[in-house]
Formats: sequence, structure tokens, C-alpha cells
Amino acid sequence: MEVLFYNLYFCALLDNMTIDESFYIGYVSKTRGLKGEVQLFFEFEDYEELELEIIFLEVNKKLVPYFVDQIKLHNNSTAYANFEDVDHIDKAKVLVRKKMYLPNDKMPERDPDDFRYTDLIGYLVIDEEYGELGEIINVQEMPQQFIATVDMDGKELMFPLSEDLILGIDAEEELLEVELPEGLVDLYKE
Repeated sequence: MEVLFYNLYFCALLDNMTIDESFYIGYVSKTRGLKGEVQLFFEFEDYEELELEIIFLEVNKKLVPYFVDQIKLHNNSTAYANFEDVDHIDKAKVLVRKKMYLPNDKMPERDPDDFRYTDLIGYLVIDEEYGELGEIINVQEMPQQFIATVDMDGKELMFPLSEDLILGIDAEEELLEVELPEGLVDLYKE
């Protein structure tokens, strides 16, 4: 009886988790085979360090827990997984393109000195010539470099995160000082 009560309590907690209490790790990219296996695509950089016993999928703006039966991680930011009660392709098809989340307390800890370009999301960008440009809302890894996207008064200004353009990073104040190429900011101001 006590175990049953604990399991019901645990499931109730899982069913009430919100996106604010979780972090995004990727999405279900496609089905594989006829027995309900799905391919996962991770956008979380250190996906190999994640605890993946339970994955939350966003369904109708709510997080729904899926218990992982089996998972095989691959080097290309993907994995093949089977979820409990998803034993047929028809049950798996409805999961394709669903975003995946984990609870905030499952976030792997990183060394404080391990700074990455993706850590710049939320930083205020200050250009040497134009002053405050806006906040970084996204950082994408492209084949040759990382690209920052800044919300500049409702317009998306994009620039490469290159050592040649970065003058300084203030992690405490969350500021990124840059000297962008001449004319780049003007293109977005028009």
C-alpha cells in the first residue's frame, strides 16, 4: 500500500511539472521501425551527461512524462529510444516534432571556467560605435562559426561570434562588447 501511494504521489508530481521548472534538450525527430522506436535529436550540448530515465514531451503546451525503456546514444546528437506504452508506430508517430524537456534539478553541473558561446544568451550586446544593440536571444552553431541573434527593437540582428569582433565579455554584468563590421548595424536599422 505504501509503495502504491508513493508511485501515485510521484506520478502526480510529474504530471504537474511546468516548462519553467524544466530545461529544453531537443525534440523527437522521427519514428524508426514498426515497434514504436523513435529517434531523438538533442540540441543540448552535453546530452551524453543527461539522466534520461524520464523525458518530458510538450503536448498541447503541457509537459507529459514518458518513461524510457531503452535508449542508445550516438555521436551525432541523436539517440534511438523506446518509451513505456509506446509499442507501435502509430503511437510513436504522434510524438514526432514534440519538444523534449528535463526537470531543472537534472541539469548537469559544469565547471565554472567552462564558458561557451551558448552561455551568451541573455547578454546585452554593446557595440563600440552604436552603443546598446539589444539582448542575445539565440546562439547557433554553424559549420564554420557561431552566430548570435540579437533582438534589436523587434528586429533580429545576426553576427558571427568571432574573436575579431568581440572586445570583451563581462560575465558578472552579462555584457558582450563588440565592434561589428561597418554597415552591419545600419542594414538592420533600415
